[in-house]
Formats: sequence, structure tokens, C-alpha cells
Amino acid sequence: MSVSPLYRRKPTLGVSACLLGSEVRYNGGHKASRLCLDQLSEYFDFVPYCPEVAIGLGTPREPIRLVGDPGAPRAVGTVHPDQDHTDALAAYGEQVAAELPAISGYIVMQQSPSCGLERVKVYQDNGHPSEPKGRGIFTRVLTERHPNLPIEEEGRLNDPVLRENFLTRVFTYSQWQMLCESGITRGKLIEFHARHKYLLMATDPLRYKRLGRLLGDLSGQDLDELANHYIAELMTALKRCATRGTHSNVLQHLSGYLKGALSAEEKQEMQQLISQYRKGIIPLVVPLTLLKHHFRQHPDRYIAQQVYLQPHPENLSPVSYTHLTLPTKA
Repeated sequence: MSVSPLYRRKPTLGVSACLLGSEVRYNGGHKASRLCLDQLSEYFDFVPYCPEVAIGLGTPREPIRLVGDPGAPRAVGTVHPDQDHTDALAAYGEQVAAELPAISGYIVMQQSPSCGLERVKVYQDNGHPSEPKGRGIFTRVLTERHPNLPIEEEGRLNDPVLRENFLTRVFTYSQWQMLCESGITRGKLIEFHARHKYLLMATDPLRYKRLGRLLGDLSGQDLDELANHYIAELMTALKRCATRGTHSNVLQHLSGYLKGALSAEEKQEMQQLISQYRKGIIPLVVPLTLLKHHFRQHPDRYIAQQVYLQPHPENLSPVSYTHLTLPTKA
């Protein structure tokens, strides 16, 4: 069975420069990411950014940290707190956001006062960090100006579920960018939604229904406004990680396309694996692999286009998934 046409070109990722081995950190070092350099580099082009160097801070340099209100922190020197770099970092964020090339995602350095996405320490007058944590100045601007852009911290990508979610969002957003470049039409929008139908159902069933109703009647709707609303809803939905329950629901829907092609024994085996997956006994790859096998034997043009079955190159799947095989019959 053919899979969705995701790989006509490499998507481009923005990446914190230190993660690519550039010696731009405050101490003159780097934080080279094996994930980026050894695994992702085959499938993505990278555009490096270092906001602190870009605003003129040297290497090595005095470290900076966030202080004050976690919702609107200031970035100041750790030794000379009178040196406030907040406005410069925010201005650089605005510049990058305005000039951003066609990148499909962004990987940032965790805990960085300029680049961190989640849980960045914001120090208070007593010298202790606050709860809740803050967000790096540069990344905060980027997320505000490009809310649909998939952004994740490199450290969090060590979690296979978060990595899977991020990669799925990146390749989906890349497909959307290609659609917009080709000239979006109502027909192309409906076709795009159809290909992503089951992926959306697995991550956010409520938005799946909402977007289905949105596209159910396109008469009288402004196409640009509709497209902007659609992609905002889709990318918000895909931020949610699918659960065993939602995956099982999708697997049941997909297996329904095979009801006239499989024997009673094959149907029973498929249902048993879906049930075992739902209960947490086996990983998703087991029923999914069997499902793909059956669709190779009994091709279905509509199912062959479904992004859910291969949301990104197979070699990017977590190691624990790619080395599993289907149980053999006794």
C-alpha cells in the first residue's frame, strides 16, 4: 500500500545554534544534540539561530537569567543585573518572526532565558525561582507571532510520545505550507482535510467533528479566512497527544474498510490486537502493522491517502516501535 506523499522535499527546522554544535553558549561551549545531528539531519534542513549572539553578546559572556513577573519577565545579567537585555531579545524575535523563512518547525534549547519554551526559571527578589515557570524572551515572541508553528524543546524530544507528536505536527505543517504555495482552493482544502481525517480523529475528536462541520458548507465563506481558521484549529488539535482510546477508535474505523475482504479468523485477530492495545498489553505498532499488511493485500484508494498510517518517515519512529514485529500464529 502506498503512503501519503509527505516526502517530496525536506522540511526545514529552525534550531537553537548550540544544539547543532556551534560554540555560542555563555561559556564558549555548545550543547550538540545527537538527536538533531545523527537522526533528524537526514530528513530535515536546519536553520540555526542564537538570539544572544545575534544581539551582540560575546562568547564567552556573562550569563543572563529571567527575573520578575513570570508572565512578563526581564532578561538580565546574573552578575550585573542592571544590564537588561529583554528589549533587544524581543526585538530580535520580532525581526526573525517577520523574516522567517519557510520553516516547518523549531527546536529550542530547554531552560534557556532566551530560547526556552517551558519551565524556564524566573528568579524572584528572594533569589529563588517562581512557580509557575516562564518562557524565554525570544521564543515567547516567536510563539505569539507564529502560533501554528510546531515548537519543542530538544530535551523533551527524548520522550518518544512527545517526539512522535512533534514530528507529526512538523510534517503536517510542511504539507500545509506546500498546499499554500501551490495556491489553495476549496477543493484542495477539502482534499487536505480528507487525508488528515483519521490523524485528527486520533488527537482531538471534538475538533475533528467541528472542522468537519466547518467544511461541510463552503458556500459564501471567504477562502483565506476559512483556510486561516482551519489550519489554526488543526495545529491546535495536533498539539494533543493521542490516547489509547482515541487510537483504538481510529483503528476500528480503519478496519471497517476491510470487513468485506478479511476472513472471520483475520477479523478476530485484528479485533484481538486492537483490544490488547487498548488495554496497554501491546504497543500501537502491532495492530497498526497488521492493518497496513491487510491494506497492502486489499488496497483501498481512500485509505492509501491517510496520513495517520504514516505521518512521517518510518525511520523517525521511536526505536522501541520500529524493532517490534507482529506475533506469529502457533
